[in-house]
Amino acid sequence: MNQSQGTPDIQFIQPPGPPPIGPYSPAVVSRGMVFLSGQIPRNQAGQIVADSIEAATQQALENLRSVLAAAGCSPDCVVKTTVFMTDMGEFDGMNKTYAAFFGSHRPARSTVQVSRLPAGARIEIECIALK
Repeated sequence: MNQSQGTPDIQFIQPPGPPPIGPYSPAVVSRGMVFLSGQIPRNQAGQIVADSIEAATQQALENLRSVLAAAGCSPDCVVKTTVFMTDMGEFDGMNKTYAAFFGSHRPARSTVQVSRLPAGARIEIECIALK
């Protein structure tokens, strides 16, 4: 885990693995809160998982778990998520996978349809967690 300091109240988190595809931090920790950048369904080989919305959602959530771990958190620390989807017709498949991932933990959530996502992904998930 690579952590660099911004100001005394801000830590930038870079989890193990490939760096982000843009000029941003995968996570920022400030005053007990963890803000995660959106996670797309890119696997360890750098390929977008697009077999199904369920597989894409699972990969995005596993990426989210990895960034949370690098910040010293787990999915149980998440208080808010935002899900961006390119096709709201796939909502049920996303929702089932999302529910299985979080179990009885129920963070607040917004789900929004967008026209496009980075790298041709069909889903992106961001979150806010408490450390």
